[in-house]
Amino acid sequence: MTVLPGKNRVLIIVENLPCPFDRRVWQEALALRANGYQVSIICPKGRGYDKGYEVLEGVHIYRHLLPLEANSALGYGLEYTLSLLLEFSLAVRVALTRGFDVIHGCNPPDTIFLIARFFKLFGKRFIFDHHDINPELYEAKFGRRDVWYRLLCRLERWTFNTADVSIATNESYRQIAMERGGMPPEKVFVVRSGADLSRVHLLPPRNELRRNKRFLVGYVGVIGKQEGLDLLLESVAYLRQKLGRSDVQFTVVGDGTELANLRQLSRRLNIDGCVEFTGRIPDAALWEIISTADVCVNPDRANEMNDKSTMNKILEYMALGKPIVQFDLTEGRFSAGGASLYARPNDTTDFALKICELLDNPQRRDAMGALGRARVEGGLAWHHQVPRLLAAYTVAMTSNRQDP
Repeated sequence: MTVLPGKNRVLIIVENLPCPFDRRVWQEALALRANGYQVSIICPKGRGYDKGYEVLEGVHIYRHLLPLEANSALGYGLEYTLSLLLEFSLAVRVALTRGFDVIHGCNPPDTIFLIARFFKLFGKRFIFDHHDINPELYEAKFGRRDVWYRLLCRLERWTFNTADVSIATNESYRQIAMERGGMPPEKVFVVRSGADLSRVHLLPPRNELRRNKRFLVGYVGVIGKQEGLDLLLESVAYLRQKLGRSDVQFTVVGDGTELANLRQLSRRLNIDGCVEFTGRIPDAALWEIISTADVCVNPDRANEMNDKSTMNKILEYMALGKPIVQFDLTEGRFSAGGASLYARPNDTTDFALKICELLDNPQRRDAMGALGRARVEGGLAWHHQVPRLLAAYTVAMTSNRQDP
């Protein structure tokens, strides 16, 4: 791809995860860098990513302190406001040193458009990378549509109104950009969060990870309320206590605001002997666990947020050839197809039965795993998404500018 002369400087702003830990953002940054763009990233600091500034693989990363990790509506408002101020100050620093022609803003939250509006006064473009549908995310977390929900709807609309181009992670998000955001179809590009097959490798299984049990079931991802891990633990309790399955070890990889609560729930359900919470671990250890797993799970509870969202863990499971059990949700089914069994939404008994169905049928596990890997190689892997990302940039740089 040919980069337009004088328009090759990109500033990516992401607030919820540090880079390069945020895999999607890091894949985008490296793809842009490989195709002639000069890339800077503003992101928060995090465990293992505490340098305020560093250059990795040619990408300049500027990190700020994450003021707090909120778990209430008011707390999120404070977190996002403080983070926005820190991001703006770093954006000014980048503008005065390396410079940029386009801001690539990744939500959550839907507040980065405020920075973009300021810099659009100086001729900069704004690409909105739509990672989460925040009104639905708020409803999933707090179970209500109140003044904060209505504010999130307004922020979403203002973000789309500011964007020159929107990047959607799937077709459901593309429809939201056009219908709720009012964006023309030709300015909305689907760039899926595909697995990077150059870095996802199936490793030899390590039987010690099964903790002296016959089977290992694995989960990788964020540990929050909307991820449904409480439903998974209820399924484990049914599997263990009602079905008498003492031959299955469950390993949950990841960190988040619900981790402590889930450990307590595991003890209350008397299943802590067969459920291990690793917290955040290095990639090498993560791939060892998933490579050893006989089945991988995605217990995202059925709600508007999860039904319309594509989960990275599904594609990573598939890239490693692992069969999946998940609740029956629109985008989860689109991604996995025949590589997954689908339990009735939020039915923990059916979820447990689906796990057992796969554990007891190794031939079916192998066939489903092979199908998942083929689906990734055939169109869902990251290298298939790069041309779409570059096309979005071409349109953003050449289309008529929107007024800020």
